Amino acid sequence: MEFRKTGTFASLQPQTFQSNPEARYWQQFSSPIFIKEFAPINAINFVPTTGIPSSSNNDLASLASKQKFSVTSATRVQVFNMRTVKATKVFSRFKDVARSGTFRSDGKLLVAGDDSGLVQVFDAQSKSVLRQLKGHELPVHSVKFSCDPTKIASASDDRTVRLWDMPEEKEQRIFTNHQDYVRSVLVSPDNANLLLSGSYDSTVRLWDARMAENGGCAITMHHGAPVEDVLIFPTGGGGAALSAGGPILRSWDLMMGGKCRHAVSNHSKTITSLAISMTSGAEASAETGLGGIRVLTAGLDQLVKVYDPEKEYKVVHTMRYSAPILCMGISPDESQIVTGMADGTLCIRKRNLAAAESQHRRLAAQNGQTLQYFLPSGSTQNPASDGLIPSKKEAKQSKVQKERQKLRTHDKLLKAFRYRDALDEVLRKGVRTDVTFAVLDELRNRSTIDANGNIILDGLRRAISGRDDVTLEPLLRFFLRHSANARWTPIVCDCMDVIMDVYAPVLGQSPVIDELFGKIWSKISEEIDVQKQLTQVRGALEMILMRSAMT
Repeated sequence: MEFRKTGTFASLQPQTFQSNPEARYWQQFSSPIFIKEFAPINAINFVPTTGIPSSSNNDLASLASKQKFSVTSATRVQVFNMRTVKATKVFSRFKDVARSGTFRSDGKLLVAGDDSGLVQVFDAQSKSVLRQLKGHELPVHSVKFSCDPTKIASASDDRTVRLWDMPEEKEQRIFTNHQDYVRSVLVSPDNANLLLSGSYDSTVRLWDARMAENGGCAITMHHGAPVEDVLIFPTGGGGAALSAGGPILRSWDLMMGGKCRHAVSNHSKTITSLAISMTSGAEASAETGLGGIRVLTAGLDQLVKVYDPEKEYKVVHTMRYSAPILCMGISPDESQIVTGMADGTLCIRKRNLAAAESQHRRLAAQNGQTLQYFLPSGSTQNPASDGLIPSKKEAKQSKVQKERQKLRTHDKLLKAFRYRDALDEVLRKGVRTDVTFAVLDELRNRSTIDANGNIILDGLRRAISGRDDVTLEPLLRFFLRHSANARWTPIVCDCMDVIMDVYAPVLGQSPVIDELFGKIWSKISEEIDVQKQLTQVRGALEMILMRSAMT
């Protein structure tokens, strides 16, 4: 039998699949930690890290104090430490089921509602009740602090949204246009007068506390299903909002009168919670690990879905859980995703942050900027170069130097309460500007309170008063040189207020002093005009960039 040789088959090469960068990023949230609670978890809230003081004011200690989140379940609110994932405090002074435990931006206060209609404000450190806000007749499902730290917004099943004045312990405004349960509310991060609420009447409403017409309702948006959660983007001047209800996620353009920009439905059951990841995703730079904006939704179908707003809200990743999800939160440094489920399970997913990413995130929190999210990664300055995040070795060396350093002349004068001499000492030639303003700031902080509760800048007054035109001239010339520097503006304004108060009766008697006052006034007026123009330009840029990111 004759065999004929056939052609050789091409060798089969194994295919190599490039892993999706988006999936690779979200898969870093691995090794979930499960904690079992006694009842369904209805709210999770992290303390924001914005507004952290500079390194000279123990910013690292302040940052550590904000590494916590609250979990609301049954008749209590628990506070967990992000590092140890253990409950450090429990707030249990509720008469009924607690709802929506939320921290203020500084982490010092915590507010929560309950099913009795009561809203309570707690001291986050001592757990004492500071305020009890009474007015709602039915359960309060959502309560949030305003960007004005003295205001609180609440939403209830009595179909009302209320804006509270915390110091006065009373309602500042009541909004009553909703026709069904109001399950979510928040205050615009840019304007304390604007509130956004979502209701079971299938509408999302934007309220303006300054409006008298239409009950304060500025915009009504129809979601098409009972609304469970609403959210305003923290960038772009509050011009973009999200709402979730039923299996639908909608994006709204508030600058265009509430126009619906996108509507997507990728869940099979109701979406219960929304969250935003501001700096994550596939576009992360190699140096910082920071990338683009992502929107996360959690639902009763036991899924968390990640959307890319720049790709018309395309789903880029999905996470599966063991039970229906009622609430969700992302840590400010975006190292943790925490979800609360209907069976009482708390799930914490963590990822490890690279050193460069951790530093850039901390710098972003210290700067408190919003436009930086749209800038190239190379435009972000190195935090180590500014000394904002000293290494352990540098911190130890600095501490040793401070211990060895002897008191300077102005420090000795301040210690002896010779305020005027201390001010004259730092106004001499050759003294650094920051040293002079440091002394002025110390004098400003040495204040007293009168019988009416008014703060009197006693230290500044004692240092500035009792001068003639010769000794007052160097101080005014110093303020003239630095009055346009935004870094020192608050101190200059306080000092000028004291000077005007002390020397108002004798103005007009010295041509030199009068001329200096005129120059300072003119320079400050010009700076105010410049700042107004810059604010308008920045607002316009943020809206343009935000809209381009959303479309």
